[in-house]
Amino acid sequence: MSVAAPSRPPTANAAARARARETIWRLTALALAHPAPELHDAIEKGDFHDAFAHAWGDVTGRAWPAPAQPRSYEAFEAGYIEAFLHGRNGKPTASLLAGDHEGLLQGLARPVFMLNVAAFYSHFGLKAAVEDEGRADEPDHVSAMSELMAVLCHLEATALDKGTDASPPRRAQRDFLARYLAPMMETLAGRMRQTRIELDPTLGQLLQELAPWARQQVAELEARVGPFRDPDAPRPAADQAAPQNLWG
Repeated sequence: MSVAAPSRPPTANAAARARARETIWRLTALALAHPAPELHDAIEKGDFHDAFAHAWGDVTGRAWPAPAQPRSYEAFEAGYIEAFLHGRNGKPTASLLAGDHEGLLQGLARPVFMLNVAAFYSHFGLKAAVEDEGRADEPDHVSAMSELMAVLCHLEATALDKGTDASPPRRAQRDFLARYLAPMMETLAGRMRQTRIELDPTLGQLLQELAPWARQQVAELEARVGPFRDPDAPRPAADQAAPQNLWG
C-alpha cells in the first residue's frame, strides 16, 4: 500500500481541517473500543488505514505508513485483552481507564477526578452510551474521551462553516486534551513500549503516533485561544478569581 505524501497541504484555519481531526478521533475511538470482527475486517482490507491516512494527511501534511497486516481475529482480540484488560496476574498492562493511572489523578480522589471528566460530557449534552450488555461506558475510557474530542472538533467545524466564533469548542479541546487525553495517550504509549505483548500493529502504531500528536494539538490550540490553566492546580491567593465558563 502506498505511503506517498498527501497531495494537499493542510489548511491552518478551515472547517475541513477540523473535520479531518474529527475523523482521526472517531477512528481512534473505534480502534480502542473492544475490538469487533468488523474492525478487524476493516483493518485487514485496508479500509481503516485508508480513512485514517487521508485524515492524517489533511491535518499533518505527512503520510501515515501502512502497518503490518493483522493476524487472525482471535489473535487480534487476544492481544487487546492482554494489553488493556487482563494481562499478567489478571491486571491490564495499560488500562484504558484514565482513573486507573495514579499519575493522571494528580492527587485527586478518583470520584472527584471522574466528576471533573464527566463535567465535559454534561456541558455539551452528552451521555454515556449503553452497550448491548447493559453496562454504561466509563467516561474516562480512552475510547469515550476520543469520541468527545471528535464531537468538539465537529462543533468547531460547524462554527467555522457558519462564520461564528470557534473559540469555545477550541478552548474545550485545549482543556480536555491538556488535562486528560494527551497525558492518557502518553501513559498508554509508554506502557506499551515497555511490554512484549503482541498488540495488533495498527493499534500499536496508533498509540505511539497519537501521543506526541495530541501534545502538538494542545500547543496549536494554545496559540489560538490562549494557554491552558489547570483548574485542579493550586493558585496563589491573589489569583482566586471567580470561575468562568470558557466553553460557551
